[in-house]
Amino acid sequence: MQHGAMAAAENEVRDARPGRDAPYKDYVLDRAYDEMFAADGQVRPHCAALHRRLSELSADELTRRQQACEQSFLHQGITFTVYSDNQATERIIPTDLLPRIVTAKEWARVEAGLKQRITALNLFLRDIYSDCRVLKDGIIPRSMIYGSKHYRREMRGIAVPHGAYVNVCGTDLVRREDGAFVVLEDNLRVPSGVSYMLANREVVRRAFPGVFRAAGVQAIEHYPQELLATLKSLAPYQEDVSIAVLTPGVFNSAYFEHAFLARQMGVELVEGRDLVVNDNAVYARTTSGLKRIDVIYRRVDDDFIDPLIFREDSALGVPGLFNAYRAGNVVIANALGTGVADDKAVYAYVPRLIRYYLSEEPIIDNVETFLCRESASLSHVLANLDSLVVKAVGESGGYGMLVGPHASHAEREAFAEKLKADPENYIAQPTIQLSTAPTFVDGAVEARHVDLRPFILCGEKTTIVPGGLTRVALRRGSLVVNSSQGGGSKDTWVLND
Repeated sequence: MQHGAMAAAENEVRDARPGRDAPYKDYVLDRAYDEMFAADGQVRPHCAALHRRLSELSADELTRRQQACEQSFLHQGITFTVYSDNQATERIIPTDLLPRIVTAKEWARVEAGLKQRITALNLFLRDIYSDCRVLKDGIIPRSMIYGSKHYRREMRGIAVPHGAYVNVCGTDLVRREDGAFVVLEDNLRVPSGVSYMLANREVVRRAFPGVFRAAGVQAIEHYPQELLATLKSLAPYQEDVSIAVLTPGVFNSAYFEHAFLARQMGVELVEGRDLVVNDNAVYARTTSGLKRIDVIYRRVDDDFIDPLIFREDSALGVPGLFNAYRAGNVVIANALGTGVADDKAVYAYVPRLIRYYLSEEPIIDNVETFLCRESASLSHVLANLDSLVVKAVGESGGYGMLVGPHASHAEREAFAEKLKADPENYIAQPTIQLSTAPTFVDGAVEARHVDLRPFILCGEKTTIVPGGLTRVALRRGSLVVNSSQGGGSKDTWVLND
C-alpha cells in the first residue's frame, strides 16, 4: 500500500503542468528540482518576471529571438570541436535564450563554499609538493597521489606566487532534489567555458532587455579584467608585467576562447613556436623583435608544455620553458601538476582536506562517491551498475563514463569488465537528477537538465564573478550536459537581492 501511494504521488508530480497555455504546454515537472517552478507548479518568486514575459510571447517570436542568438554566435565564430565526429568537427556551440536565475542568498553560499574549497585545494597542492604532511598523517593514501598520472615530481620544492597553484578554476555544481547545490567535480588544469558565459550574457541581454534591466542582474562583463589583475598579481612586480596566453593553436577545441580572452585582456596570444627561451628567460617573437614574457596563462596540458622535460614528441610546447619556470624567471598559470587535485578519486577526499587544512566543515557538500579501488565499494558498484554513474578518474568532457540507468545491459556488462580489470581508475556516484530549467526547444519551452560551472580566480586574492556557465542537456531526459556530447549552454543571472 505504501509503495503504491508513493508511486501515485510521484505520478501526480510528473503530471503537473506549470501552465497549459503556450509556451509551457509541454513542460513536465518530475522529481528533479526545477529552477523556475516549485513542485506544485507555482512559479518561484524570483522567476516571476521572466515567466510573465515568456507567457506574453508567441512561439514564432521566441523562435526569432533564438535564431538571433544563434546568428550572433555564428558571426562571432563561437565554436567548439568534436574530435570523435567524422562528419563535421567544428560546430557553433548550441545556446539557449532563456536564462537560469539564481537568488543573491543562494549565490552567497555558493561563493563562500567555492572560496573555502579553492583555499583547501591550494594548501593541499603546496603540501604534496613540499612537506607531504597530509600523506604522513594518513589523510589520503600515498598511492593515490604518487600513482596519479597528473602528479609531477618535477614540481617538488618549487614555490608558486601566493601559494596559489590553481589560478583559474571551474568547479561544476549541480542541485540535489532538495534544491541544495553540491560539487560534482573540480577542474583545476585548463578549465574552459568562460567565453561562452560572457557571450551568452551578451545575446540574452539583447533578447530580454526589459526583464534584464528590471531584474537587477549582477555583472559578469568584468571577468577579463579580473583575470588580467589575477595574472599580474603573480609577477614579483606589478608594473609593466608582460603576459601571454599560450594556446595549442587554431585546431584546439577552445581556440575561440583563447583568442577572445587574449583580445579582451590586451595581451599576446602565442603558440609554442612563438616563444623562445634564452638564458632561462622566456621571450615572444614579435615583428619588432624579442619581447620578454613574465606570466604565461597556459591553455596547454602539462604533458605538452616542454618537450625537454615531459613529452619529447610535443610540438605544442616550448623547449626550456620548465627550466625558466623553475628558475623563477616566468610564472605559469595554472601551475604544473595541479591535475592531481582534480583527479576524480582525490575529489572524494576534498571534504576531509577542508577539515584537515582549515578546521572547518565544508560549506558545499560533495556528491556521494564510491572509490572502486576499495574492494567493498567495487562490489557495491558492480552490483548496482544500473543505478550509478561510473567515471574514469583522469578523464573529462563526459568521456570514459557509464550512465548506468541509460545504458543497455550489454554496455553495463562490458563496463563491468573494465572495472574488474582496473578498479583504481574508476569512481562511481549515484545518479543525481540534475535540476531542470526552462529551455526553448522545437518551438516550445520545456524542462531540461542543467549544471553550473562558476569560475574562480586565485592569486593575491580570490575572486568569483557572480554567475557562471550553465550547461544544459538539450536532449529530453538526458543528464549529459557536455557540448561534445550533445549539450549546450545558457546565461546565468545572479540577482542583486
